Amino acid sequence: MNQSITDLRARYYALATSKSSLLNLILDNEVAEQVYNSNAIENSTLTLEDTEKILSAIDLDRFVNQRELFETTNLARVVKYIGQKASTAQITKEIILLLHKMLISNIRDEVAGRFRGPDEWVRVGNHIAPNPMLVETLIDELIAKYLSSDQSIIDKIAQFHLQFEHIHPFVDGNGRIGRVLINYLLIREGYVPINIKFLDRSLYYEAFGQYDKTGDIKIMANIVGKSLKNSYHKRLAYLENKKIIKLSEYAKITIQSHSNLLNKASRQTIEAFLERGIWKIGVAID
Repeated sequence: MNQSITDLRARYYALATSKSSLLNLILDNEVAEQVYNSNAIENSTLTLEDTEKILSAIDLDRFVNQRELFETTNLARVVKYIGQKASTAQITKEIILLLHKMLISNIRDEVAGRFRGPDEWVRVGNHIAPNPMLVETLIDELIAKYLSSDQSIIDKIAQFHLQFEHIHPFVDGNGRIGRVLINYLLIREGYVPINIKFLDRSLYYEAFGQYDKTGDIKIMANIVGKSLKNSYHKRLAYLENKKIIKLSEYAKITIQSHSNLLNKASRQTIEAFLERGIWKIGVAID
């Protein structure tokens, strides 16, 4: 998988510098979907359409509590911030705290921008997170381990994310910040951001269970790797001036089984990408 990502990245960079305005447009267009998916993983009731309306300052036709409104606007702010800043600053404890403050402000101001303090124990499923008195040291060690690692980019980020969530350094907002940090690290290392989909939620949580039991990172590495391929496939479809069509239409044109193509798309063995819940693919224009 890593070699094919290397190839996709090379194709991307061959075209990216001359089409920065297009890439910025894609990034802006992805904010709502990233926010929706990350919030949905944490049991938000908001749909993608709700999320888009909130971010466009359009009134919803139903009641939404203040927490969900701020979770949406705050996370969008964080997503945009890292898109602009990650390439200019190495990951540090201070940056993690800043991002958390941005995320949790107006939701739980008393815990925003700080690690868990004395007696602030948290449990995630059956996992009791480490002693709060150890959190800051564990985060320092996590960052140092990441920066000194010689693992592949996929394995490094999967390991970082799993260990970050294992530490669960905050009273609130750990999952959202953890997924934001994945993209901070990817952008910092010269890759494109990813969107871990709500559709992958069960597998995503299975990855944590596997890691807590055995220390194995394979499931999370697979999620990160496939999500990164998905992100490159989408961008390359635009950068290479392809016609973007639904995978169902592509199946008819190429006389292939739609279900077989969906299977290949989900495994990212074809250059398809999921956008707004619909599988699409770029085809060369005759």
